[in-house]
Amino acid sequence: MATIHDVARRANVSVATVSRYINQNGYVGKKSKEAIERAIKELNFVPNNVARTLSTKKSNLMGLIIPDIKNPFFPELARAVEDTAYRFGYTVILCNSDEDPLKEKHYLKVLTQEYVAGIIITSTDEGISRETDIPIVALDRAPKTDIPSVTTNNKLGAELAGRFMLECGASELLILKGPNQLTSSEERLEGFLKAVEGKNIKIHVVDSPYELHDAENITYEFLQKHPSVDGIFGSSDVSAIGALKACEKLGKKVPDELQIIGFDGIQLGNYTTPSLTTVAQKIYQLGETATELLINEIEGKSLEEKNILINPELVVRETTRKEFKQ
Repeated sequence: MATIHDVARRANVSVATVSRYINQNGYVGKKSKEAIERAIKELNFVPNNVARTLSTKKSNLMGLIIPDIKNPFFPELARAVEDTAYRFGYTVILCNSDEDPLKEKHYLKVLTQEYVAGIIITSTDEGISRETDIPIVALDRAPKTDIPSVTTNNKLGAELAGRFMLECGASELLILKGPNQLTSSEERLEGFLKAVEGKNIKIHVVDSPYELHDAENITYEFLQKHPSVDGIFGSSDVSAIGALKACEKLGKKVPDELQIIGFDGIQLGNYTTPSLTTVAQKIYQLGETATELLINEIEGKSLEEKNILINPELVVRETTRKEFKQ
């Protein structure tokens, strides 16, 4: 494999001149540039990106930290980030934190040491701060700091779900609330409760992780004790799908006896039986927007908006009984 020294000898220039040409850092005369390009082609030379990164402290690598790769929402989000990064000439390094703050901090440290150009993070710690000069954008979960972010309007989405559940005639509702440490979980609960406030309706709120098996078990046990529940709002689609499975095990017919609405809009929801009514986040737009925001930061462009909020929409399928009226 040819080296930078081979290129310099073939082009009859110094190694420093070849380095300036490769890194686009400093002046290289026209004749030298042509000689270097000719030598690179003849020798089939491929620059060592590791060495180049160490030299320039810059790279075309972008870190993406997600909290749970088992949750179908996050691979869909990652796909949007990867597509957009590739379009702009960046390569994505994917890290899964497993909702573990220590693992998340480890990945942040490693990515920083690897000289990535920037990091997109769906954090377990909403107090996350920018401890380095590397650009960081928060995605899906808004931080309580000044880091730029791209998130869904969770309150609005949950309000849509609450109003529609009332239209569908539900009178006793179970809310599968997400993790306590997440602002998004609190916002979804707040939005749903706002929609049903003052109505003649009974509400139960139960904490439930964004995990299929846990949501199934929690719902199964709760419905055994409260068989009169006729509606469930899952703060995530995986929670709602877990609830759907629990209803199947209990012999409860959905939507005839009990109606279910989720939150996320993952593709899997369209293939459950019955298919899942959901508050659909604009998943691809979220990932695409966050990536473009990060690239603007990397390239030193001024940000017109630092905290972008994207409205979701209600997608009505078979786990509810009527059509949605705007």
